Amino acid sequence: MTAPLLTGRLDRRSFLGFLAVGAGVIGVPSLLTGCSTSGGGPAVEPGTVTASNLPSYVPIEYVKPDFPSVNGSTAGYASIPEELVTAFETPPGAGGAYTAMTPLWSTIPSTQGNEYFDAVNEAIGTTIEFQISDGNTYGDKLAAVLASAKDVPDWVSVPTWNIPPRFGQAVDALFQDLTPFLAGDKVKKYKNLANLPTDAWRFGVFNDKLYALPFPGDVINNAIFHRADIFAELGIDTAPTTADELLELAKEVTDPGKKRWGANDMWVAANIMFAVPPSDRWKLDDAGKLIHRIETEEYRAALEWQIKLYESGAVHPDAVADRPEAAKPNFESGAVLITTDGVGGWHEALGRMQATNPDYDQRPFPFFAADGGEPALWKGSPVNIFSFLKKTDDTARIEELLAVADFLAAPFGTEEFQLINYGVEGTHYTLDEDGLPVPTDRAATEVAQSYIFLVDPPVVNAKVQYPGFVEAFCTWQAEAAQYLVEDLFYGMQITEPAQYASLKTPFEDLEKDIARGRKSMADLDDAVATWSSSGGEELRAFYQEILDKK
Repeated sequence: MTAPLLTGRLDRRSFLGFLAVGAGVIGVPSLLTGCSTSGGGPAVEPGTVTASNLPSYVPIEYVKPDFPSVNGSTAGYASIPEELVTAFETPPGAGGAYTAMTPLWSTIPSTQGNEYFDAVNEAIGTTIEFQISDGNTYGDKLAAVLASAKDVPDWVSVPTWNIPPRFGQAVDALFQDLTPFLAGDKVKKYKNLANLPTDAWRFGVFNDKLYALPFPGDVINNAIFHRADIFAELGIDTAPTTADELLELAKEVTDPGKKRWGANDMWVAANIMFAVPPSDRWKLDDAGKLIHRIETEEYRAALEWQIKLYESGAVHPDAVADRPEAAKPNFESGAVLITTDGVGGWHEALGRMQATNPDYDQRPFPFFAADGGEPALWKGSPVNIFSFLKKTDDTARIEELLAVADFLAAPFGTEEFQLINYGVEGTHYTLDEDGLPVPTDRAATEVAQSYIFLVDPPVVNAKVQYPGFVEAFCTWQAEAAQYLVEDLFYGMQITEPAQYASLKTPFEDLEKDIARGRKSMADLDDAVATWSSSGGEELRAFYQEILDKK
């Protein structure tokens, strides 16, 4: 049976071109927001995570959210607080000067004579001298700096997709073990660091020691979206509750004569509905044997559903031709009515579309299992970027940097958050009638939010420039969060032996070929057999050894 669709259209409104409070991060690439991210953590050395080595979680609430977090879901604010809270009466730093290496995906500003950097450094009581690099080539720069060992800055930002090879072996030699400073109740010395979720800290553990300061993100990364405005025009007011119903719905709304198709490629959706283990992950079968995702029944079922979807004619020709760059434009133009995207893609689309199409309304379907039962949603990585402090015998230096990190982790609703994210009021922004920052011309040349790449507070949704969006997003995610599950190796930092790196290479193309009818499920059987004989069994033994030590 079907379920009611989410109701309540987003009101007509003109929208700010500037990043509004809670709207995201200036300069962070779209893969942090509008693109899919897979579950699991960055690839480094395997090892258990001793609970006592993690910081205690002590939530702090400066401004009560209108939509509280549920099981780790994103809290939301329907309006901007009239008065911001001051989290620090005096600067926490001790007057030291430190270097910090961070990426940026936009024009890199000069740090000299920059009032934004000067204002933040004054507020923290410490001078952070940034070495900012182009985010697109940051991985190469990071690898070179770490390889040199001698020129490592005092504070280093590391995106999880830029983890250098053999990082697990290098981390002990290069970076400070923070376990003695933050483990357990020791973190209570730093009220805002204690407010960071435990899962975010778990991903900063290497060799069973806490090394990294986190940049938290959403616990649910992907969604199955539909064009609610066009569905309403078509008289469709129910949502699918099974994989078959989703397929039938895609077929129902397809009308090539009107240049309208039901769906983009839905491989991500198929993985969600059939609870396929995350990429490169494993599960235990009924007999207790460790099996890779490509060996699971869920994986086969998802592929078989994809075959049916493509055979139905409901997939847009651009998706059939494997043109993923056309997915967003086709969905936003109404040429496609159902798509999958990262959750950040929702507000990004609103920002692009509602000025020219004020009726534009995309919504996520409530999650469902393929057979209509309760879904199982694999937790995504709660951290996309983290940072490390250079190893030193000078305890006072580490304590000063942690005090600064505590300031940088001040959450939404504080003066400190406002300064770090938007700069100085009157110089870098003014406030509109809703309390949202509107940038000045000077902001474009000075405000580079480099501090957030060192540590950031828990993510919240305060995108009030899109009326109705905060409630829709937060209530949907809170409902979904009850279905979150962890894979066997969630939160563990694992580097697979290099000789197995190419094992997974054939499967991405094979998945596409099978869905489009160019290859068959028999070809999948052959590929799995080849995977097994070419190193898959040895890889299974590698993971079994890790599992046995948990």
